[in-house]
Amino acid sequence: MSEVFPGRFTTGVPQDATAVFLIGMRVNTFRGLIKARSVFTAMPRMRNLYGHPESGLLGSANWFGRTTILVSYWRSPADVQRFASDPSAPHAAAWLKFNQHIGSGPDVGIWHELYTVRPGDYEGVYVNMPKFGLAAAAGHVPVGDGTRTSKQRMARA
Repeated sequence: MSEVFPGRFTTGVPQDATAVFLIGMRVNTFRGLIKARSVFTAMPRMRNLYGHPESGLLGSANWFGRTTILVSYWRSPADVQRFASDPSAPHAAAWLKFNQHIGSGPDVGIWHELYTVRPGDYEGVYVNMPKFGLAAAAGHVPVGDGTRTSKQRMARA
C-alpha cells in the first residue's frame, strides 16, 4: 500500500507545460471480453518507460473495469507523439494486436485524449492521499499560505 500523506497537499508547479494523455479500452460485448484479453496483456510492457526518463513519461495510474483507462503525465505533447510514432516502442505490439484481433468490429473500443497543461491553467488538491495523479508525477507540497484556495493555486504560474 502506498504511503498516505495526512493533511492537504497540492501539486508542485512545473516550469514548463506538461501533457496529460488518457488512453482506454471499453469492452462493448461479451465476445469482446475474449478479444480484449490479447490487447490487455500487452499493456504491462509500457512499464519499461519508467526506466527511461528520456521518454518524457513522468507518471501514470490505471483504472480497470468495463472501461479501462490509463492516465499518464508527460513532459510535453511532443514526447507523447514521439512515443506514439516509434515502431520499436512497447505500445506498437499492443496496437498491432488490436488491429489484427479486434479491428473495426463493435466488440471492443479504444480511445485516447491528449491535453497540454500549462502553469497557471490547472490546480489540484489531495487530502489524506498517497501521492496521486499530477502530484505523483510533478511532486506535491503542503497547502499553505498562497495555496489555500483553488483561485490561489491557479494563480501560481
